[in-house]
Amino acid sequence: MISEKWLRLYFRMIGYLSLLAFGAAVMPQKWIVEIAEELGFEPFPSAPITFYLARNLSLLYGFVGCTLLVISSDLVRYRPLVRKIAIGTVLFGILQWIVDAQSGMPIWWTAQESLFAIAGGTVIAILDKKTESPPLQSTKR
Repeated sequence: MISEKWLRLYFRMIGYLSLLAFGAAVMPQKWIVEIAEELGFEPFPSAPITFYLARNLSLLYGFVGCTLLVISSDLVRYRPLVRKIAIGTVLFGILQWIVDAQSGMPIWWTAQESLFAIAGGTVIAILDKKTESPPLQSTKR
């Protein structure tokens, strides 16, 4: 089906892009500081907790990418997760907006980060709704 093909393609695109976050998890501290300063986040706190959080968040995004690639490899099997991922992604975007606002992040950062997550979850929900898939048989007895 066309919609299932697009859903699979979308999951793979986001999954492969998310794998790039693994690179940020191992990038030298100097690069992290330079990138943050280039984005206008000065001064960058040079505390161990800052680098710990940045690296662990990168690892988390990388593992999300792995999960999306696994789901895309067998949409029929993982079909019950797709709608939950869509809803979770939209909620994640809303929560990102709140956290970013509380953290004093610039509006351009907050808007792009949050709106992309909300839009991404919405795309998943639309593709999921348009994808007709036979219901899975429950293995519970």
